[in-house]
Amino acid sequence: MSHNCSCHHCHHDHHHHEEKESPIGMLLGAGLFVLGLLTAGIPWLSLGLFIAAYLLLGWEVLADAAKNVIKGHVFDENFLMSIATLGAFAIGEFPEAVGVMLFFRIGEFFEHRAVEKSRKQIMEAVDLRPETVQRMEGDATVTIPAADARVGDLLLVRPGDRIPLDGVVVSGESRIDTAPITGEPVPASVRPGDCVTSGCVNTSGQLIIRAEKTLQTSMVTRILESVENAAAGKPKMDRFITRFARIYTPVVVGAAALAAFVPSLLTGQWSYWVYTALSFLVMSCPCALVLSVPLAFFAGIGVGGKQGILFKSGLTLEALANIKAVVLDKTGTVTKGDFSVQEVVGGEEVLRLCAACEQHSTHPIAVSIVAAADGLSLPQPRQVEEIAGHGIRAVVDGKEILCGNEKLLARFGVDVPNASGTRVYVAENGVVLGWLVLGDTVKPDAAQTVRELQKMGIHTAMLTGDGEATARQVGQLLKIDEVHARLLPEEKLEILKTIREKQGPTMFVGDGINDAPVLSGSDVGAAMGSGTDAAIEAADIVFMNARTSAISQSIRIATETRKIARNTVVFALAVKLSVMILGILGYASMWAAVFADSGVALLCVAYTILPLYLKKSRKK
Repeated sequence: MSHNCSCHHCHHDHHHHEEKESPIGMLLGAGLFVLGLLTAGIPWLSLGLFIAAYLLLGWEVLADAAKNVIKGHVFDENFLMSIATLGAFAIGEFPEAVGVMLFFRIGEFFEHRAVEKSRKQIMEAVDLRPETVQRMEGDATVTIPAADARVGDLLLVRPGDRIPLDGVVVSGESRIDTAPITGEPVPASVRPGDCVTSGCVNTSGQLIIRAEKTLQTSMVTRILESVENAAAGKPKMDRFITRFARIYTPVVVGAAALAAFVPSLLTGQWSYWVYTALSFLVMSCPCALVLSVPLAFFAGIGVGGKQGILFKSGLTLEALANIKAVVLDKTGTVTKGDFSVQEVVGGEEVLRLCAACEQHSTHPIAVSIVAAADGLSLPQPRQVEEIAGHGIRAVVDGKEILCGNEKLLARFGVDVPNASGTRVYVAENGVVLGWLVLGDTVKPDAAQTVRELQKMGIHTAMLTGDGEATARQVGQLLKIDEVHARLLPEEKLEILKTIREKQGPTMFVGDGINDAPVLSGSDVGAAMGSGTDAAIEAADIVFMNARTSAISQSIRIATETRKIARNTVVFALAVKLSVMILGILGYASMWAAVFADSGVALLCVAYTILPLYLKKSRKK
């Protein structure tokens, strides 16, 4: 899988990591540092090597500190490290100054590697974009980079190719595997005039499509970009650390200044106390915190990506860990959004006639009726007329047959029996013979998911625009806490608000065109990957594989991530405090300080990443 295509929009954020990312500077610095230690006998040479190593390793930290001081953000970890290391130089402790910078860089390098790895995983989970497309020019096709295709270009899509851009079929008929985008296992059949979404695979016939969107605006790119930006939403925990540093740093710098001057004035042992104070400063650097909290969230996003759950930001993960209620939209979330014949009223003949009339229609309801009549011999109808939104009128064996909804019967003046639910009536020469009851099939993992959510102490609710009867049936089957039926889109938002007031932070899961406002109105909005563009844009999480079980899984990943982030903070602070106390008492050298900082940072990074990676392999 190549990345040359998927990174064209993220180069800008790699620039300032360029130096950090390449280990060359770090290794050179380390080499100079070792040479400096070895040439300790020749003071001027040794000092020169240390200064070179220090500048090579630390110029970024110094530059950032200077920039921030100019901006007025005086107290951050760069500032702490700069003071501590320059102070170490001032009292002649050159190796320590360089050591601090070296370890900081090593810690950062590992963190960066881990973040890249998570990002790569997310990308691999969703990188569905073609590199090149086949553009039709006259009768010939020309291969051009996907990014160069324009709206209106005619593109050839061979069987087995991915659909490169969102477009409309111009010629050819085929079946399209939409699973990569929607998770729906049933391939959709398309013919001229149908819209196709980028990222889906063309399985059976050759298609020519007219591009309706360029690569930048196609569905897959939009999904990828929302993930690229995931890192930008900083969790509150991150902000907690920034706030913490704002109070913590001045206190530490003040304490160090007191430790340096007061005892020195009393005892006259300047270099000893200044050294102790500077060690204290190095120890107090909050690197481990700065590194590991964002990392925990990144790792969480990475784990999700591997399982087809796209978290759009660390904030989402954090909010998700606090969810008290989950509100599910019925169609497409709890149910597959396809129809199946649940019962036949009026005997086999009703099904046979209905299937005969519907056998050439591509409407999903028609397809499910024909599937239900599998094994029956179907007569060939004549004069078939499809009436959009109503049904079909045809002549079978010389009799006029109507198959469709109440509207169709009313239109031809046939009396309609009282009914609820989705029904397809069959009438012969103006008399109703019977009807088929159609229902949405519930997703296989829905009941299990609802149970898991209830085990986690999460309140569940289902909203739907469907009638009471079907809604209640699904609700009972899944044992959902509350069910609201016959809702208009704006009513969904109202109900969400009342549930939120009663239960607390609420997650909404839906896939509909009209779900966008509800998605943005909830604390965490999740869109099923089978959803519409609008829903996927508005959501905080996208479940690429459209499985209901992804809901409980995503909450589990979030709570796990939060636990790891909290533990890291506690652990890092505990180690820091103990080393700082030892330092003030004069027991810990600058080296212990370096370990307390960088060592803890590395331990935290390892702790952050390992559980998430191990858990993954177990789940498989």
